[in-house]
Amino acid sequence: MLFRRDLLLLALLGAAITACSQDTTVLVDQNISPKERTDERPNIIVVFTDDQGYADVGAYGIVDDIKTPHIDQLANDGVLMTAGYVTAPQCTPSRAALLTGRYQQKFGLDDNSFNPLPLDQITIANRLQDAGYQTGMAGKWHLDIDQNSTVFDNDTVTADQRLQYFPDQRGFDLVYAGYLNSWWTNIDLNGNEVSPARRENTDYRLDITTDAGLAFIEKNRDEPFFLYLPYFAPHVPMEATENYLSRHESIAETRRKYGLAMMSAIDDGVGKIRDKLEELDLSENTIIFYISDNGAPLGIPLTDAPIEDNSAAWDGSLNAPWIGEKGMLTEGGVRVPYIVSWPGTLPSNTIFDDPVSTLDVAATSLAIAGLEPAEELDGLNLLPYLDGTKTGLDERPLFWRFWNQAAVVEGHWKYLLAGSREYLFDLSVNHENENLIATNAERAQQMKQALSEWSDTLQTPGLPPSTLDRIEEIWYDYYLGSEAVE
Repeated sequence: MLFRRDLLLLALLGAAITACSQDTTVLVDQNISPKERTDERPNIIVVFTDDQGYADVGAYGIVDDIKTPHIDQLANDGVLMTAGYVTAPQCTPSRAALLTGRYQQKFGLDDNSFNPLPLDQITIANRLQDAGYQTGMAGKWHLDIDQNSTVFDNDTVTADQRLQYFPDQRGFDLVYAGYLNSWWTNIDLNGNEVSPARRENTDYRLDITTDAGLAFIEKNRDEPFFLYLPYFAPHVPMEATENYLSRHESIAETRRKYGLAMMSAIDDGVGKIRDKLEELDLSENTIIFYISDNGAPLGIPLTDAPIEDNSAAWDGSLNAPWIGEKGMLTEGGVRVPYIVSWPGTLPSNTIFDDPVSTLDVAATSLAIAGLEPAEELDGLNLLPYLDGTKTGLDERPLFWRFWNQAAVVEGHWKYLLAGSREYLFDLSVNHENENLIATNAERAQQMKQALSEWSDTLQTPGLPPSTLDRIEEIWYDYYLGSEAVE
């Protein structure tokens, strides 16, 4: 199955970090009593979900069975993006772009097999840490060395080499990184700093991520902080507690029920994070981004396989109304839930239709922290666009290259190259179900030229090969039909 290799990382993390350390000694209780906050720079929180489709945030109003009241309230208190994009339809490259603010192909991390995130790449956490922010992450890292890596030989890589790529070496002061039961931590869930080590925690993985985030906020309440919360859900393996499953008893499809339950756990987490900010009087001094790392894998057609079957693709999430799925550069693979909320600073209950990217998170974060723009970043500071003081964001092109596919979006126009197949879509009037290239040949050629020029700036330059692999061919035949301009 195409994404079975994604699942192999679950076994790797435990093995890798066990080899690195078994020390679980608590160093010192670092809890401090509240003090007057002297640095009033805003806090930044990035919630990054895993394989959650566009439809599965209630605020978008696409499906009736999703229950995300806290995320919906986040959108109501902020700005809901209708054209929020990631830079890749797959986990590792998408995360690399988010955290660096750069197109990941510029440093060679084109897909999951090109891990880890190179050490010469600067993360948002590095930049904010240097600027005096306290930085933390809890949840799925997926930017270290795993057994899919074509960069390292896993039979010879050393524990010390692995450690260099862990989040506590990439700009994060405090981390609680893991997937299921094994976690690489230097903070406990009470906010105490501990020696970096692998620790077992068999509680529910999504609740653990939330609790670690809450501990970090409580600990750093008196100074500006950056918190990255990459929830490992609704990505397989699918699991949920009765607390969350009971909210979806009427759902007949098992995988949909579990997917909804996992998204309820994330939603509760968002609610608890916001409650903690309110309790600490930090709500109006904290910006929150909520984004998914790529569209949902559907495994055409949707198959309600037993949840124990981790080779089955569908994670219970949906990409409607967009076409396609994880692994594709159609909208279903790269257009995702995207919310930005900053009460008192950004407008509330606002819909924003211009294309935005995860690349913009880094540039926006630097601006919030009062830092000068970094020339190497590919994103833009979203704040003046979201508060209405600046226009023209729709004039910026966004680019993709993944496997044997490439695409560019300019405003509501999209040019898509899949092998030798070429498509042009007007996203304002259709959902990639009408190829307009025959009647708009000049526009298509201009966009293709821009895409080609961008691709020549990448570490491995050039447009992708003109032949799709077997799974890509199946996808494009199924979703867009075999008839396309070649």
